[in-house]
Amino acid sequence: MKIGIAYALPQRQVWFDVEMPDGATIQDAINRSGILKQFPEIDLEKQKVGIYSKLSKLDAVLNDGDRVEIYRPIICDPKTVPRKTKAGGAASEAEA
Repeated sequence: MKIGIAYALPQRQVWFDVEMPDGATIQDAINRSGILKQFPEIDLEKQKVGIYSKLSKLDAVLNDGDRVEIYRPIICDPKTVPRKTKAGGAASEAEA
């Protein structure tokens, strides 16, 4: 079965296609893709993974066509980052 592995950095996004046998897990696909050698900063003990934006465990069994995603850790508190308004500006005057 064909599986995709996705990982995105602010400056670069990568996609790996891997052929896996039936019964393969997320961990199996990540290992076979070689992404851990290309991006040694990935720490699967700390970073979360998912299938099509749904958090999953490394031992989750994959289905043909699944897209495995490796999520980067959040580096800032989302509550402290100003939200952009619909008009595209920073904070509106009413919020300031």
